[in-house]
Amino acid sequence: MNWLGLGAVLFFYILIFAIGYWASTKSKKGDTDDFLLAGRKLPLWIAMLTMAATWIGGGYINGTAEAAAASGLVWVQAPWGYGLSLIIGGIFFARKMRRYQFRTMLDPLSQRFGTRATGLFFLPALFGEIFWVAAILTALGTTFSVIIGLDIQTSILISAAIAILYTTIGGLWSVAYTDVLQLGLLIFGLILVMPFLFEGVGGLDQLKIQYHDKFGSASSFIPNKAEMGNYFWNWLDYALLLIFGGIPWQVYFQRVLAARTEKTAMWFSIIAGLICIVVAIPAALVGMVGAVTDWSSLGLSGPVNAASTLPYVFQYLTPPYIAIIGLGAIAAAVMSSIDSSMLSASTLAVWNVYKPLFKPDLADENLLKILKRTIVIVGIAATILSLRVDSVYALWFLCSDFVYCLLFPALVCALFDSKANSIGALAGFLVAAVLRFGGGDATLGIPTLISYPMIEDGIVLFPFRTLAMVCGLITILIVSRITNRLYPPTPLSIVKG
Repeated sequence: MNWLGLGAVLFFYILIFAIGYWASTKSKKGDTDDFLLAGRKLPLWIAMLTMAATWIGGGYINGTAEAAAASGLVWVQAPWGYGLSLIIGGIFFARKMRRYQFRTMLDPLSQRFGTRATGLFFLPALFGEIFWVAAILTALGTTFSVIIGLDIQTSILISAAIAILYTTIGGLWSVAYTDVLQLGLLIFGLILVMPFLFEGVGGLDQLKIQYHDKFGSASSFIPNKAEMGNYFWNWLDYALLLIFGGIPWQVYFQRVLAARTEKTAMWFSIIAGLICIVVAIPAALVGMVGAVTDWSSLGLSGPVNAASTLPYVFQYLTPPYIAIIGLGAIAAAVMSSIDSSMLSASTLAVWNVYKPLFKPDLADENLLKILKRTIVIVGIAATILSLRVDSVYALWFLCSDFVYCLLFPALVCALFDSKANSIGALAGFLVAAVLRFGGGDATLGIPTLISYPMIEDGIVLFPFRTLAMVCGLITILIVSRITNRLYPPTPLSIVKG
């Protein structure tokens, strides 16, 4: 046990919890709007930073380093993909969502398609958030195993318990302020170690040369179609998945809907997207260093797996005290990322499913109690998943996979197609589900059921995820128009109260 490392982590954890508890006192009314949307009074600077911190968590930093070390920069798609998703979301989605004063991302679907259909679309949203939390916890476990010698399972359990506790206390106010602290700690930790990383590889220029020698054309962010072959289509599928699959998230729209005005919602989303792209650069450099370092010359075997690259590089390529402070700061930042997704998933479960379908007359006070219990349930589910999956990056991609294929078409039609109806939405969901799950999934152990072209090494390289999304979208448009007379579309309306 590294007691100095444990002390550093405990210090940062206590700091995170203290900020979360203090932020909970800003909730003046104590009602649902205050708990879920901070009374729609998030200041611009808080909103901008909490939006960026929502994406820049453990999966983001550890996952970027993992992909850069294992596959080359060309496959480090998630940072710029999610960054672009925030920018596109700000330009096209944020203003309209805020204008109608919705409380959740599923509210426009509920108005257009009804509460029962919304219960179906809740499923990919829920699993997306749970996968996100699990990715963060997995990143946290690998970090802890290196920094203090604590086993991964114990690290995950302790961190999940702390995050669940302060999320249930203060709601979005606590989440927002701890997010700001998280982002500060994360940037501090990365800046602290950067000067030491390039010494062992001969400097930045030498790092680029060695990295290119190892990965060839894959050492660039820009794909080489000729050399990638059919893998280019797989790359394109994932790129579109991340860009557009990064939009239909309650964790994103919870901040959009908490903004003071629709203009504020648009601008802090755009700025946060740019911050996300910039902050990924040092994480990618860490992965590059981990990939080219001759660990055997240092008497080390190297990272046990690619997911451990970032904590391993910090631990063994920087001075001990720098490694402790840097990893402690990042570990605390990783932990505080969990709260956003737990709150978001619980919000959807209670507000869009439980209340309208089972307890329409549920009082505000009782709703808050059920919401806090749901946070605990979601946290436990994600914790169990994180104990069973090793790859941060695999979970990170999987987060946006289902929401891209199943939820994005419905959200687009609910907001922008006045003729979309419930029958069209259900038909689109079924078509997209068949095409998506027919392609299988290695992470979840789902076999390939549809004989798509371009199958190499057991991997479907054909962009079937994008095919599923586009077919789902077209199905909604066509079926809605065919069934318009029997099932007239419901217009969107501004939410009162």
